Amino acid sequence: MKAKPANQGKAKARAKDAPDRRTPSANQPGKPGVHPKMSKALKAATAALAKTRGPGTSASGFKLRAGDIQGDPVRDGFIAPTRPPAEFAQPAAKTSSAPVQSAALATPAPAATVRTEKIDEDSAGQRIDNFLLNLLKGAPRSLIYRILRSGEVRVNGKKVKPEVRLEEDDQVRIPPVQIEDRDPGQAPAGLLAQVPGWVIFEDRLFLVLNKPSGIAAHGGSGISFGAIELVRQWRPKETFELVHRLDRDTSGVLVMAKRRSGLTALQAVMRENKIEKHYLALLAGRVQHDRQKVDVALAKNMLRGGERMVMVDEDGKDSLSIFNVVERLPGATLVDVQIKTGRTHQIRVHAQHLGHPVLGDEKYGDEAANKGAKHWGLKRMFLHAKSFAFSLPDQEYAFTAPLADELRTVVDRLQAK
Repeated sequence: MKAKPANQGKAKARAKDAPDRRTPSANQPGKPGVHPKMSKALKAATAALAKTRGPGTSASGFKLRAGDIQGDPVRDGFIAPTRPPAEFAQPAAKTSSAPVQSAALATPAPAATVRTEKIDEDSAGQRIDNFLLNLLKGAPRSLIYRILRSGEVRVNGKKVKPEVRLEEDDQVRIPPVQIEDRDPGQAPAGLLAQVPGWVIFEDRLFLVLNKPSGIAAHGGSGISFGAIELVRQWRPKETFELVHRLDRDTSGVLVMAKRRSGLTALQAVMRENKIEKHYLALLAGRVQHDRQKVDVALAKNMLRGGERMVMVDEDGKDSLSIFNVVERLPGATLVDVQIKTGRTHQIRVHAQHLGHPVLGDEKYGDEAANKGAKHWGLKRMFLHAKSFAFSLPDQEYAFTAPLADELRTVVDRLQAK
């Protein structure tokens, strides 16, 4: 019989009394999370996974991406903070006698920080959604509306809707958000080269374009470049903000502000409905009355076959358009339309309500009439923002955009009949 070493019995006793350290952990150098009794295959797989993990990978092997939420967004009051720190992917440098969780679980999420913005005189009167878009440069609109809907943005402690306008000294709670630094890309050189030719007026407060049909007022919803993005790329060292919008297929006057003071002053005039806006439209058929007021309420975002539409609805928003006949032509009527309100698709829906839809309008128009208009050379919707006039305390403005060549050609052909 072999003699046992004298200290073997004491070693067994110490091992019996010692705490069980077999809990899967990051305590074993090079083998985080490997249980001593794992099969060889499982040990090898776990060790291989640990070697392949790089920065930004949790100890459980799941990739943590920029924008992933850390912590509870409701509890912590934020949505998407910074990229997880590198420590998430590393085993703990020191161990303790207590069982150790995987590093991804043991490391606390970054503390949420919330800031408060006090509204100054220049920002007063601005809608909260537009204020956030200007403040959080690069944030997508979907993010802005999500944090408004969830109540993470609050004005004077209260949840607000996107259309709420701010007042001086309002306190706006802004949650921390992750905004990726992404290059939206450069607009085609040929398109950028056209932008200077669109300018019809400029001073220290405003830049005014004769926007072509087919160019959206701003990007979004699959549109890479709108007029505002093109102007910003054309003159990147200056600041430009949209004052109002035009439909993508509508050409004509589009006003941009170069200074905050100009934007807020013009927005104040718009709220009081003191802007005079006129459009030229070619309507299907022969309009009988020389002058007609269409005063019917409109409701937007009503769905028809999955498509967003605006419709006449007595429970909608008040809308007023005044139609004045300019010239009656064979099969069509050229009209001047003055709008007293600025509802989405207002002229198009009011013209449809009259029974004389805008020619070339594929959403609210008449299919047969549009088909006939193509024989006259009409390849787009015949709606043009002709003029935009308003007064500020120290100056009066009146912008006029000439009718687009392709529309002028259609009128010439009808006049020649």
